[in-house]
Amino acid sequence: MKGYWLNPDADYVAGILKGIYKRNGHCPCRVNIDDTTLCPCDEFVGKGICKCELFIPIEEDKDSKDA
Repeated sequence: MKGYWLNPDADYVAGILKGIYKRNGHCPCRVNIDDTTLCPCDEFVGKGICKCELFIPIEEDKDSKDA
């Protein structure tokens, strides 16, 4: 999704990916397992909210905004 990138913490990402694998592709941070929780979940796609922080917003460099 535009404006987001994968969390730079490789160990954290590995843990989240293991959780996704164990849940057959569904978000490990969600209680329910249905079509809305397949990673990337509907909340992330629709609202840009990734509760497990696998995807994090790209923060713009403040200097590049002023240029």
